[in-house]
Amino acid sequence: MVSFQRAAALAIALTAAGISTAGADEIFSKNGIAINGYDPVAYFTDHKPVKGSQKYTAKYEGATFYFASADHRDMFASDPTLYAPQFGGYCAYGAAEGHKAPTEPQAYTVVDGKLYLNYNDDVLKTWRQDVPGYIAKANANWGTVKTQPAP
Repeated sequence: MVSFQRAAALAIALTAAGISTAGADEIFSKNGIAINGYDPVAYFTDHKPVKGSQKYTAKYEGATFYFASADHRDMFASDPTLYAPQFGGYCAYGAAEGHKAPTEPQAYTVVDGKLYLNYNDDVLKTWRQDVPGYIAKANANWGTVKTQPAP
């Protein structure tokens, strides 16, 4: 087990070397593309996952988001926190359980104006059994979970 002092010394050394430890893996992405290339705004406007285009992109928290239109890109750019998935796009149920897990774009829920993604359709079914409870657990765990390495 690494001591706190040793971990702090490592973080200082990495920072001095120009490597940031803050924000690492906070957004789930594959090859730098968030939500497998799906448009985060479409979950709110079209009420379903819509594949984005390389023609319309925006960077947020180190990941590239794709959009179906320039309008969607501009909406996202004006307030990314409104449209970006919760828990960095990692599985919301996984965050509730205390770990990061990848997600699939079709396994989603919009609750109180926030987008939650899940690992797959089976996990989504479990998530939907107690959405408020899992959101509360995930919110409580996220400070620790977000510092874990990506799966």
